[in-house]
Amino acid sequence: MSAINNRYDFILLFDVKDGNPNGDPDAGNLPRIDPETGNGLVTDVCLKRKVRNFVQLSSKGAGYDIFVKEKAILNNLIADAHKEEEVKSKERGEKTEAARQVMCRKFYDVRTFGAVMSTGENAGQVRGPVQLTFARSVDQVVPLEHSITRMAVATEAEAEKQQGDNRTMGRKFTVPYGLYRCHGFISAPLAGQTGFTEDDLNLFWDALLMMFEHDHSAARGQMATRKLIVFKHDSAMGNHPSHILFDKVKIESKQKPARDFSDYSVVVPIQGDMPQGVTLEVKL
Repeated sequence: MSAINNRYDFILLFDVKDGNPNGDPDAGNLPRIDPETGNGLVTDVCLKRKVRNFVQLSSKGAGYDIFVKEKAILNNLIADAHKEEEVKSKERGEKTEAARQVMCRKFYDVRTFGAVMSTGENAGQVRGPVQLTFARSVDQVVPLEHSITRMAVATEAEAEKQQGDNRTMGRKFTVPYGLYRCHGFISAPLAGQTGFTEDDLNLFWDALLMMFEHDHSAARGQMATRKLIVFKHDSAMGNHPSHILFDKVKIESKQKPARDFSDYSVVVPIQGDMPQGVTLEVKL
């Protein structure tokens, strides 16, 4: 299947209730916030991780392995690409490009998000066609800290110190509620360079819609994708600036503080309000 021929821009809306959507390791794993405005933040790296995990769970077979995955040794995977017959047969100066093509073909996240693969045997660098911004909450969020108790200890020495009481105290951080907005961009010319196809694109949309359904944990509370709004351009280079398209989607608070998605009104334009050459798709 050939690479996609259209540019896409999209808006992803997701929310969290009584959970920590993206802890900051430099702040004791507190939910990330903008210190000047108090708005919550979720990094693009966090969202890409969830997409990678979804693709890995989907077990699509050859061509859908994940390069950046838990406990992976990246240089070993790059070295494996250099062992492919089509790479070994190339002249010295052509090996890097041949290895880069192998990596794009084998790994979904390489041909989607790109990768730096010059840390060992050189497979070059890939600029991915799919890019995401940080997600930012529509309103301010208030990180809460909760004391929690485990009715057990890890060692006999701890039990002796507590004379058999066997309690372990801990901390848990949550956001009562936050609705987050992320913007994304998909470049057809870059897709042509990595081989990002329509099948890859459809899998990406599925991942954005379902990634939180396979990422539940006690720490994250309730997280869900609420809307995925896609702007499809008729051309590879695009027919309109993305920021003008994004500005057409308005989110209004019905009450504050918000504690549910129903406390917001999301105003999505109709197709008639779209500029020429741009098609609107609301996938959720």
